[in-house]
Amino acid sequence: MMDVHFSPHQTQGPQMRTRTTRLLTALTAAALVVALPGPAQARAASDPPVMVAPGSTLTITGHGWGHGHGMSQYGARGAALAGLTSAQILAFYYPGTALAPLSASIKVLITGDTDNNTTVLPERGLRVRDLGNGRTYKLRTPHTPKVWRLVQVNGHTKVFYKTSRWHLYKTGGRRSLAGDGELRSATGLLTLRLPTGDRVYRGALRNANRDTVNVLSIENYLKGVIASEMPASWPAAALQAQAVAARTYAARERADNLGDYYQICDTSACQVYRGVAGEQPQSNAAAAATAGQVLTYGGQYAFAQFASSNGGWSSSGGQPYLVPQPDPYAAGAGDPNLNWTKQVTVAAIQAAYPTVGQLTSIQIMTRDGNATYPNDGWVTSIVLTGNGSTPTKTISGSDLKSLFGLKSAYFTLSTP
Repeated sequence: MMDVHFSPHQTQGPQMRTRTTRLLTALTAAALVVALPGPAQARAASDPPVMVAPGSTLTITGHGWGHGHGMSQYGARGAALAGLTSAQILAFYYPGTALAPLSASIKVLITGDTDNNTTVLPERGLRVRDLGNGRTYKLRTPHTPKVWRLVQVNGHTKVFYKTSRWHLYKTGGRRSLAGDGELRSATGLLTLRLPTGDRVYRGALRNANRDTVNVLSIENYLKGVIASEMPASWPAAALQAQAVAARTYAARERADNLGDYYQICDTSACQVYRGVAGEQPQSNAAAAATAGQVLTYGGQYAFAQFASSNGGWSSSGGQPYLVPQPDPYAAGAGDPNLNWTKQVTVAAIQAAYPTVGQLTSIQIMTRDGNATYPNDGWVTSIVLTGNGSTPTKTISGSDLKSLFGLKSAYFTLSTP
């Protein structure tokens, strides 16, 4: 993936969200769906304790990149290369979900606009809507504006335009709008001036709480997401699965934040959205091919998490459809993070947990597993043993991941 963010939802490259050491190419998609693992559970690990000595180094052998919940983007690529359709890919990564229709708009926080106002270039048919009284005003002036701006002054939204200097533009004879302001154009496009440069967006640009918010249909929003999350050069079935997953994720965020002034952000903290700059013909085709399709479970939008790479094992995401299971497609996806290693010193671990004292052993105690596949999974608990005032300390796999910047919590431990 180009330098793609695969969302941890994301990561770099096609966001890596998978890891598999075995490719079960002989299995059909239907067989995979039938052979679903049982309920997620922490299981006693078979990992033996790793004895460590002062001054020694611990080797962490890991797999995948991201949180591993839901769809692995690399896994989706591998599945598409193996001949699965987008529907089969989605059924594998989100078992038990069903497709349902959706048509809605969404409010996206533009995090890169940090100057507390909303500034756009002139555009044909530019107008401002006053969200306080619902009225819309055409923005016309005998001057030749370089830019138009919405800015809040003492709690009131005002409209300005700039020639050689700034001018206040009165809307309906008023110096301020009755509420927040929203800009739209006859072309359906607006060029937003950001501190880092100009960027084009579809729909409306709103100034709310001194933030810039892009208001547009979920379908148009999706066009700026898919190729920002997965390389547009990947197989159509993978792009279509990404389209449905991203649309579902957006629908869930919208439903959970329906009354807020924004419902989703434009970074990997949500899912990456770059406006028109993020659109590609292949990814737009994937959006069109799956138009309006979202995943539901029990009548609710699914929490359709995805990540760059699961390393060959999907981790439990705390939902009935985000299950721990082997991913037979990861190994055939060209995933650069299928396997990785990192060296950490025992001294660094001791420094992070000083009450343990001099560390003598470290053992993976439980993993994210299930009854059907008990011998693999993401690390859920680790016990540190030392000679300090608190000689044993239990931490999570995520704790170790955060402490040392690991790519995932799917790993084993050893000493040279």
